[in-house]
Amino acid sequence: MLNINDIKKPIAAEIDVFEGKFKASMRSSVPLLDRITHYIVKRKGKQIRPMFVFFSASISGGINEATHRGAALVELLHTATLVHDDVVDNSYQRRGFFSINALWKNKIAVLVGDYLLSKGLLLSVDNGDFGLLKIVSEAVKQMSEGELLQVEKARRMDVSEEIYYEVIRQ
Repeated sequence: MLNINDIKKPIAAEIDVFEGKFKASMRSSVPLLDRITHYIVKRKGKQIRPMFVFFSASISGGINEATHRGAALVELLHTATLVHDDVVDNSYQRRGFFSINALWKNKIAVLVGDYLLSKGLLLSVDNGDFGLLKIVSEAVKQMSEGELLQVEKARRMDVSEEIYYEVIRQ
């Protein structure tokens, strides 16, 4: 059975470059924010989303700087949603470690999530990646709608199968 490192092998060099760029994309002049983003980077996940970006690019024209920006945008967005989800769900652990809200409280966690989202959006805007920005903005809109629909239906306990699948899709 293949493990994640076996799957990453064809794009290992790109992932290494990505990791450096991803860390750099989170830098701030605010020491607290740098401390928190350093904490996030040290506890990175499997990086499935950047892998999908690199594999998709490699079979459809090749990997370039825009690919790296796309991977960073997707990972920044994903990380922001995880930070926000932990606040919404009152979750104090993420991947076996304390969540941002557990260590720094909800107010800071929400602001960190917002910061990560804005860094990703600015990365796209500053480089004219408007097509990617449109796709990602639509995804964020749908994720937010899905989360709110889930909250609404969980409170009212009237979830049909159709709504259940719509929440999952979003």
